[in-house]
Amino acid sequence: MNTLSKSQRYAMLATSLIESGSLLRLGSLRQLILGSFLVALVPLAALLWQSQTDLARVSQLTVKETQHIASLVSKVQQLESASVVLERALRQYQVLKNDVAAGLVENAIGRFSEQHGAICDVEQRVNGCVQLRQTVTTLRGFRAFDNPDMLANQLTLMRQQLADIDVSVDDAIAERLVVQQQDVSAMQVRQTWLSALLVSVSLALILLGSQLIINPVRKLKLIIRMLARQQGHLPPLSTKAPRELAGVEQDLHWLGERLAQLEHIRTALLRHAAHELKTPLASMKEGCALLSDGSVGELSGPQQEVMSLINASTTRLNTLIEKLLDYNLLLQQAQPKFTLVDVDHMVKQCIGDYKLALQKHKLDIDLACKSITADEELLRRILDNLVSNAVAHGALDKTIHIRLSVDEHNAYIDVANDGKKIPKEKISSLFEPFIRGEGARNDNVIGTGLGLSIVADCARIMHGDATVIDVDYADVCFRVRIPQQEEKH
Repeated sequence: MNTLSKSQRYAMLATSLIESGSLLRLGSLRQLILGSFLVALVPLAALLWQSQTDLARVSQLTVKETQHIASLVSKVQQLESASVVLERALRQYQVLKNDVAAGLVENAIGRFSEQHGAICDVEQRVNGCVQLRQTVTTLRGFRAFDNPDMLANQLTLMRQQLADIDVSVDDAIAERLVVQQQDVSAMQVRQTWLSALLVSVSLALILLGSQLIINPVRKLKLIIRMLARQQGHLPPLSTKAPRELAGVEQDLHWLGERLAQLEHIRTALLRHAAHELKTPLASMKEGCALLSDGSVGELSGPQQEVMSLINASTTRLNTLIEKLLDYNLLLQQAQPKFTLVDVDHMVKQCIGDYKLALQKHKLDIDLACKSITADEELLRRILDNLVSNAVAHGALDKTIHIRLSVDEHNAYIDVANDGKKIPKEKISSLFEPFIRGEGARNDNVIGTGLGLSIVADCARIMHGDATVIDVDYADVCFRVRIPQQEEKH
């Protein structure tokens, strides 16, 4: 019961330490780590102290029992020696019958009685003590033994009683050893349960201390992912976290605000720059058209060549501005509008828009279904940019593959072409904005580097993604995954 109360006290102490651990959350990271380490060591220190106490107790018990057994065995041997001396003195008296011999007998009986009392008074469980005391009392009247047979009978009885005492002492020693073993076994059981309890408490404290660090770190990782993906508002600042991690979280919130400001500035810049460039560009195109038509006078051959270059540059600049406007609108769209889209009709429209460019390529269209659930505007941008990319980078006179497959949860749009394969180390950055692919385009036009970025952003807005996959029918294949869900109005 005493050991159980100690275990309860240890558990109560550990519980109080766990509750007080919340105070460490407001300290520094070093204080939290050191405090958690020290708190986790408290149950182990208590276990070590209890183990040392039990070990000392077992050692004391072993020494005490060993001394007792050794003393008891020594007293039995002394009693047997005294019995031999007493028997020799009695036989001498039967022969001599004088006062000197009688005195030796009296002394031998006295020493024998002392040894007898030393055993029987200390070890109460020894059998035969009362009978041997009665025999000693009888032997005190040795002067009245006229018949030698009377002495022989008493000596024989004494030897039998000594043998009984010897056996009884052995039994008592064995019984004490059994009791000692039971005590040690019970102590081992208590030590085992106490060890399990305190080690469990220590592990709980270690897990608690690690959790106090892991939770803020997980929150920091979540904030970083949200910043990278620009997903909504950041979670509120933590009030129970180490100072260093709380400082990092505050910096990330500041960084998030700064990124939002920069994103707003970038969007505004793209919008205003694109619109401001459209007006002078329109004037330049109109002027080039008038000069090319000869409305203001005939142009010479070199002048016509210069005008063709200017027309090509203005057309290129107009394409770049439209791409920037398209990318700007895409950045401003936050939520998709899912409807049931006729993919077959959309693919035909897209092919019609690229009819002239596709004359140098073959087409392989394989649609597993005619319609899917998606944002119609975003899906059309995906098809336009993927087909434009295949036309620009696909090998001439080779087949461009457009395929649609659907499983239980997703729709997959694959646009593949033959040509130069994309190195694996560059696939991860291929969908970043303003990243252009290597190699010359079929149309000899410098790309904006926004096409595949727009594809990835459109897929992301529809909760999907864009990747590059390996197929056996083409060298390069872009796949867009669009999760399928119920139509939203």
